[in-house]
Amino acid sequence: MLARTTRLLVLGSFPGVASLQAHQYYAHPRNAFWPLLGALWGIDMTTLPYRQRLVQIRRRGLGLWDVYASCRREGSLDQAIQDAEFNDFASLRRSAPALQLVAHNGGESARAMRHVAALGYPVLRLPSTSPANASWSFERKLAAWRAAFDQAGLLSP
Repeated sequence: MLARTTRLLVLGSFPGVASLQAHQYYAHPRNAFWPLLGALWGIDMTTLPYRQRLVQIRRRGLGLWDVYASCRREGSLDQAIQDAEFNDFASLRRSAPALQLVAHNGGESARAMRHVAALGYPVLRLPSTSPANASWSFERKLAAWRAAFDQAGLLSP
């Protein structure tokens, strides 16, 4: 989900089973993505209907996309991804001309950092919001995500 006004793009690897079934980004109930956004923006994103979540992120300049356009995978774990094909990162200049920063949500996504950086975008790796990333506390994830959102100017309403 990109808009011409997207300033920060968060790249996941590829949607997990819950997200694919729900046709929603970060649909797994234990994924910290929506709670993190809520903490950053002072809005309870988890109780908003999905369409309203998308309105909020568009309005604030956040875009969501995946590193992979397609892949094969049993289950939802990134280490199970096989035969992955990258999304067309070169299209970012056209679809998101205001883009200032690309943040990779976790390690698998970060494997594409050099491809995105080669296009001239500043890139950084954020701790994964996946429930599989239990080694990072919510507060530690929040601090890292806050720094990225601040860098892209997405903390003020």
